Amino acid sequence: MDLSRRGFLQAAALTAAASGLTVACGGSSGSGGTKNGKNLTLWYWGGALSEKVVAEAKTHFGSEIKLTTASIGGDFKQKLTTTIAAGSSVPDITGIKGEDIASFLPNADRFLDLNDLGFKKLSSQYLDWKTKLAQTKDGKQIGFPIDIGPTALFYREDFFAKAGVDTDPAKVAALVKTWDDYFQLGTELQKKNPGTYLVNNIGSVFNIAVGQGTQRFIDKNNHFIGDQDHIHAAWTTAVRPYTLGLDAKINDNTWNAAIGKTLLTELGAAWHALDIEQAAPQTKGKWRVCANPAGPANQGGSYLALPKQCRNPEEAFKIISWILSPTNDARGFTDAAIFPAAPAAYTMPAMTGPDAFFGGQKIIEVFGPAAKAIPASYEAPADAAVMAPYMTELTNIEAKGKKPDDAWKDAVSQAKQIARRQGVS
Repeated sequence: MDLSRRGFLQAAALTAAASGLTVACGGSSGSGGTKNGKNLTLWYWGGALSEKVVAEAKTHFGSEIKLTTASIGGDFKQKLTTTIAAGSSVPDITGIKGEDIASFLPNADRFLDLNDLGFKKLSSQYLDWKTKLAQTKDGKQIGFPIDIGPTALFYREDFFAKAGVDTDPAKVAALVKTWDDYFQLGTELQKKNPGTYLVNNIGSVFNIAVGQGTQRFIDKNNHFIGDQDHIHAAWTTAVRPYTLGLDAKINDNTWNAAIGKTLLTELGAAWHALDIEQAAPQTKGKWRVCANPAGPANQGGSYLALPKQCRNPEEAFKIISWILSPTNDARGFTDAAIFPAAPAAYTMPAMTGPDAFFGGQKIIEVFGPAAKAIPASYEAPADAAVMAPYMTELTNIEAKGKKPDDAWKDAVSQAKQIARRQGVS
C-alpha cells in the first residue's frame, strides 16, 4: 500500500486550501438516460469497497441489471466534479470520500435524496453521527455510509516490554487516559528505547485532537471559530510532543521506513492497521491496539451516492443497499480493513476473530466501542480548506523551527482569509 488513505486525509485539506473553493457543480443537469435503464455504472477508487463484494453484486443483480464498475485513479473528487458539471457520462452510482462530503452538500440538488428511495427505513442500522454528515440542513440524504475511521493508539509491545511497561491493552489504555499521560509515558519509553519517538508528526496529533471535540473551525451559523479555545487547546496538545522531543517529524515519504523501526506508537484510524501491516510485515506480532488518549475521533470513511442523472434510481438503491448491508460490511473489513458504519457488523465472525499481526488481539474490542463513542460535530463545506493553514504551520514548526506562537498566529490569520473567500463570516 502506498498509504493512499493516509495521504488522502492529509492532502485533502491542502488541496482545498490551494483551490480556495468548495465544490461548485455547474453546467447541464440533464438526465443521463431513462429512469428504468438496465445498464448502470459504479465509480469508486481502490480500497473504497470490497472487490469481492462488488464482483458478487454484478452476478447478484445480473438478471435485472448489468452493472459496470470502474475503479478511478488519480484525483477522484476532481474527476467526479468535472463530470457532473459537464452533465454527460455521469456514473449512476458514485463514491464520495468522507473528507469531501461536506463540500458536496451545497450542491445537494445534483444528487438524489436517498430518503425518497428507502434509506429512512435502513438508517437505524448505521451510526447516526456518520449518516448526518451526508445530510443537508433540510434533511436531504445524499450519501449512504460505506465506512468510518474510529481512531485508537497502535503501540509496539516489544518496546513497551523493554521499558518495563505492562503491555496488556487494557493496562496501557489506563496509562494513557489523557494526552498528558500519553506524553509522560512517551518520555519514559524513549529513555529505555534510544532513537525512538512517540509520534510520527504533530499534525497527526492535531487532527485527532480537533476530532475529539464537538466543534471544528466553522459553526452552524457559518461563523469562523478557528481562533477559539477548543482549536487553540488542540494546537497546544499537538505542539507538546515537539517541545518534549517526542516528535519524529515524519512525512509520508519517510513513514514506511520509520514505522517498523523508530516509532513507539502510532495514532490512527482502524483502517491504518492495514497500512502498518503492509509497510512493516517484519513486525508481525509486535503491535497492539488500545483506546486513544482522551477519547476517539474519526478519520475518513466514505459514502455511495446517486447523481441526479442516475438512469434507474430504484435498482441503483437496491444495489448500494446490498453492497453496504451489515453482512457485506463485515466482509469488507476482512477483505480490505474497511471499517463498517453498521454496528451490527461488529459482532459478526468476520470482525471478531483474533488478528495475528497484532499478537492475536481481537482489535474490534477496541475499535467497536470507539466507533460508537465518536462525538458528533458539524463539518462545514469550507472546513477542510480552513483547516489547511494549521497543518501547514505545524509542519513549519517541525521543518523550519518556527516558534509555535508565531505559527499559531499565522495559521489563524491565513485561515480567516480563506474563510472570508469562501463566504464564512
